[in-house]
Amino acid sequence: MEKIENSIKYKLEQREIDTLSEYATKSRFTRGRRRDEDACIMRTEFQRDRDRILHSKAFRRLKHKTQVFLSPFDDHFRTRLTHTLEVSQIGRTIARALNMNEDLVEAIALGHDLGHTPFGHCGEGVLNELVNGGFHHNIQSVRVVEILEDLNLCAETIDGILTHTWGYTPKTPEAQIVQLADKIAYINHDIEDSIRAGIIAESDLPKDCIDYFSSVQSRRLNKMINEIVNNSLGKPEVAMSEEGWHYTTKLRQWMFDNVYIDSPAKLEEKKARNVIKELFYLYCEMLKPVCEECKIERIVTDYISGMTDRYAVEKFKENFIPKGLQSGAKEDYLFKLAKIIN
Repeated sequence: MEKIENSIKYKLEQREIDTLSEYATKSRFTRGRRRDEDACIMRTEFQRDRDRILHSKAFRRLKHKTQVFLSPFDDHFRTRLTHTLEVSQIGRTIARALNMNEDLVEAIALGHDLGHTPFGHCGEGVLNELVNGGFHHNIQSVRVVEILEDLNLCAETIDGILTHTWGYTPKTPEAQIVQLADKIAYINHDIEDSIRAGIIAESDLPKDCIDYFSSVQSRRLNKMINEIVNNSLGKPEVAMSEEGWHYTTKLRQWMFDNVYIDSPAKLEEKKARNVIKELFYLYCEMLKPVCEECKIERIVTDYISGMTDRYAVEKFKENFIPKGLQSGAKEDYLFKLAKIIN
């Protein structure tokens, strides 16, 4: 085995120490993993986290999970996977400009939505109503990497995944970057998708926001990134300028008022809510003969939240739509989860 001081990993770690910002999170000084592991001589710890997330089953399922538009037939609408990739790209751009740890940013960005439900925030809302204590996709994302797929990630990566959403305070500047990148990614690509769908027109956007950022997608996004970088250079915390944040949050609120709530984009959500609800009740009943009652809700929540849109629809058809005689539907993974959590 090559001596650690001569390994590629050691040299990469030393490069971080020598060249990154004094405020950047250095992989050599990670707070570690829940379980100790043999060192990799090729990759830093945050690079290993990135690779584990990228190769996870939950990451692959993101390609068939809703961003805003349910199961779109148009190939150019965003899915949860393309959203994740855009967050990663924006985050890495900001991290590179600020001389922060780009590998940690990428790992957090790729993992931030692994726990998202089918049918986007509609599905999350249903589970939040059904589950005791509520359901939040960021907490479920942590559960995916810690328990369901047991990726044994570094503490910094897990913190960034947990705190990417509103109301949380990230512990590292890299996690702060992803929190911001997530917001500006979905605001901008949801505007573009909504215009493509004919739900809004470019001229409908708030005039003061457009005057500040531009009506052109690429210019608007670039301005938001610049507002973060220029306001954060040489500082321990990453944040957008006060004026830029004012117009960003105003644009976000406008999207909630005109697209995310009670718009044509949401016409099918009543049906999607029913799919989640009926499957939830069905699976809880199915597990009663084989599982402790106190664990049933947790198992069913893990199972349903991991589904893609089309898988949830197929399971609904299997169980609630009449069909010709054939062998009964099997829910192998549902019962596998029951054994794991038992």
